[in-house]
Amino acid sequence: MIELQNAAYNYGGGELLSEVSLKLAPGSFHFLTGPSGAGKSTLMKLCYMELTATAGQARVFGNDVRNMTRDDIAEARRRIGIVHQDCRFLDHLPLMQNIALPLSVSGKDVEAEKGNLRELLKWVGLDHQENALPQELSGGERQRAALARAVIMAPDVVLADEPTGNVDSEMSQRLLQLLIELNKMGKTILVATHDLALIRMAKSQVNIRVLRIANRRVQLAGADL
Repeated sequence: MIELQNAAYNYGGGELLSEVSLKLAPGSFHFLTGPSGAGKSTLMKLCYMELTATAGQARVFGNDVRNMTRDDIAEARRRIGIVHQDCRFLDHLPLMQNIALPLSVSGKDVEAEKGNLRELLKWVGLDHQENALPQELSGGERQRAALARAVIMAPDVVLADEPTGNVDSEMSQRLLQLLIELNKMGKTILVATHDLALIRMAKSQVNIRVLRIANRRVQLAGADL
């Protein structure tokens, strides 16, 4: 699904990532860990093409990112669901309309999708909040809403950047269960997190691989997590 080969990223004269190689196979579940500032978010941005590697190669769905047109990239991004750490919403729109934004942007008939939207809200436990404004939601509710929006277009890949960073342990477990359910449906999952307890919970339920960023490089983490 996504492959980096000896990829590097330089910004402002400094190297943030160097010689990074990883492969996200269809249906795989990966965690990406490392200390704050190690480059987890930068690597995620390379995966969904917000940033372009300054060296090495990045391939998304078999295509070299450097050779993709703007339209090619837009089409590929429709197959990738993103859960941002800061849960970006439009504050003047109710929850259902916020979750439906990817449908609107892609030109789909949102009214015709109302049934699917309500099913999705029920799946994340927010069916009672469809008319709530984003600022009326708790941190955990916002994270679940962000996950719902990320999967509304039925993506092949879900990338989640610190999805449990601002919620308690109980909500972290609930969000993890939703990600595990997506993986069991065949979705490829990559979660950037510093929460080792979350990784341990996942290891007891699903086959995962854990990657660690250290010294600007990515390596397979040991079994001591």
